[in-house]
Amino acid sequence: MTDATPSHPTLVNPHDRAVALLTVAQLREREHAAQASLPAHTLMARAGAAAAHFLREQIVHAPSALSTKPVWFAAGPGNNGGDALVAAAALKRAGIDCEVCMPIEVKPDDARWALAEARAAGVPITQTPPVSFDAYGWLVDGLFGIGLTRALDGVFAELAKRLSARTRSHAHVLALDVPSGLDSDTGNVVGGGLAVRASHTVTFIGAKPGLYTGVGRDYAGAVSVAPIGIDTAGIDTAISLDSAHFALLNATALFGPSMPGRDFATHKGSFGTLAVIGGDTGMCGAPILAARAALLSGAGKVNVGFLGSDAPPYDAPHPELMLHSASKLALDAMSAVAAGCGMGGSATARQLVERILRLEAAVLLDADALNLIARDDALAAHVNEHARKRGAPCVLTPHPLEAARLLGVDTAEVQRDRLASARVLASRFEAVVVLKGSGTVIAAPDGRIAINPTGNAALATGGTGDVLGGLIGALLAQRLPPFEAALAGVYLHGLAADTLVAQGDGPAGLAAGELAPMVRCLMNRLFYAPKE
Repeated sequence: MTDATPSHPTLVNPHDRAVALLTVAQLREREHAAQASLPAHTLMARAGAAAAHFLREQIVHAPSALSTKPVWFAAGPGNNGGDALVAAAALKRAGIDCEVCMPIEVKPDDARWALAEARAAGVPITQTPPVSFDAYGWLVDGLFGIGLTRALDGVFAELAKRLSARTRSHAHVLALDVPSGLDSDTGNVVGGGLAVRASHTVTFIGAKPGLYTGVGRDYAGAVSVAPIGIDTAGIDTAISLDSAHFALLNATALFGPSMPGRDFATHKGSFGTLAVIGGDTGMCGAPILAARAALLSGAGKVNVGFLGSDAPPYDAPHPELMLHSASKLALDAMSAVAAGCGMGGSATARQLVERILRLEAAVLLDADALNLIARDDALAAHVNEHARKRGAPCVLTPHPLEAARLLGVDTAEVQRDRLASARVLASRFEAVVVLKGSGTVIAAPDGRIAINPTGNAALATGGTGDVLGGLIGALLAQRLPPFEAALAGVYLHGLAADTLVAQGDGPAGLAAGELAPMVRCLMNRLFYAPKE
């Protein structure tokens, strides 16, 4: 058998380092370069061996009821099917029972070689899937990889439906490279059809953006990367935020060095003064949530400026917050301003946003402030002017509907390619853009872009966006550069939700106000824990 020594799958740990997310074009470039210098079939042999290694490790550590069941493979007609056939042959040679369902015989030369390997190993191969999957342990999706350009149909669509149903019932479903039917660049389902919903994905050569954003996070499950001997060191070891050639998976390595030191001689002025502006009548809770998050995220002083007539005189749980009428707040004294939460769309709100964009302070615009600039070209122009005057961009934090308004399109167009949408917004407004959603995208006007791996369905509740705005605002007040402040805020916000869910406090029923204390805990644990 051709060199099948795999680069063993490595679980992508978002805490460790920046990971490049490779598009199909970037993957093909590296794949073709490697094939030119390797013996025939080497990459497929390594990919199949890496998948087999992953499965063996899972089976060895599984309960006996699962470890004694055979592994079932679905092999498609292309090279993804070849990967499945190599993996099945490796398992069979290792003494693990397995079967392959190949509805249409594989066609490419590499895959034909893999078919011969599977037959030589004695792997049972059928054309028809079983009536029930109950007799099997792991189910493996080797139908289609990154080359799929049209919706799954026929027997492949039916298999995708059946495999997805098994995942939903907590079975073990492994996707090879990408879940079949998923666009690895965008995280959408190809052609609006069906895709396999996997519990795990072993992806080859490098991580892909579509596994971490859009519906891709739900379809991919837990992702492991098998480099299969292709050197991506030129990407990963040289990655820095000065490079705009690759999307990155957000990680503490990208923003940790920008976190402020907390020496004994520091004081409240060392960590900046933030103003949270919003809270028209009936909406005072939004800026309070943001301000509490800012306070617990390390800002030296936090002011709240309310537009409404029903503003409270002070915040009982946190009397440290300084509450004012927005019209009387000395904005010129602020290190940073976070505006928009519960602000409303009045003429007063519009004038206030224009005033904020004339300040020297760092600025974050969220919620109603974004809606104001979306429908007012003159106000929108002030966002660009602020960036040029200050030499640093504003931070905009839209959800998909707000992003659609800013772009003058519908939400479906934004979600069709979240990375492209974030890039266009960042360029148009010369701003750092935080496009919220599953796999939040953070884009800078100079082309840098990252996808955030933290967060879960617990964040799908009112007020969590206000908490995120206050958190990023606090980091801006502490003088983090806008892109790093956005990376840190999004990462910690999502990690707080992940940690709370792991404790049993979500995803159902987690309140937005519960996030900030956990953010404080994580920030201190990750960046300020005493050195032993």
